[in-house]
Amino acid sequence: MIVEQIMKTNVTTLQPYNTIAEAAQLLKQQHIRHIPIVDDDNCLIGLVTDRDIRDASPSIFHVADRLEDLQKPVSTIMKTDVITGHPLDFVEEVAALFFEHRISCLPIVKDGKLIGIITETDLLHTLVQLTGAHQPSSQIEVKVPNLSGILSEVAAIFGKRNINISSVLVYPDQDEHYKILVFRIQTMNPIGIISDLKNAGYTVLWPSLPEVSS
Repeated sequence: MIVEQIMKTNVTTLQPYNTIAEAAQLLKQQHIRHIPIVDDDNCLIGLVTDRDIRDASPSIFHVADRLEDLQKPVSTIMKTDVITGHPLDFVEEVAALFFEHRISCLPIVKDGKLIGIITETDLLHTLVQLTGAHQPSSQIEVKVPNLSGILSEVAAIFGKRNINISSVLVYPDQDEHYKILVFRIQTMNPIGIISDLKNAGYTVLWPSLPEVSS
């Protein structure tokens, strides 16, 4: 999956001369947390977040004395070293950027122009969709040898029962000779397939059920 499939394209923006008060009002009205700052050609030049606004706003005990602070342009508080993405970046790579740089949004730029934005919420929503966790299903974790072709062999066991696999995740095991396959399958009664997996010699880690026969 690539970025352009999940990014928001109706991006709320401001220009550097807009005031901090305008930015605060926009955050409230649009229920957003990030405002990219662009120039007249829609080129990204900065980013303002709700935290930046809070830090720049006067204390509730000094609002009357410091109203002029809210009339300063957003250029005085915006971040200019903004990490950006491209619409053809892979979502997995973008997720790594969020983790590595501890960012909460990623403006998407093409040919120097701002064309979209991705937030933490967008990534979480995409993860839920990719794993199939939003649909009625069962999850099965299987410990298998770390061998080439093992995934297709295990998947074939599901196929014999005509069970549809919604998603597959692969995790390393503590023993490098094994790995963990996490299947989300479209059935609410996984007992039969668990029995098949065990009969084929695989270790089913979850769900942990007593020995059953199919």
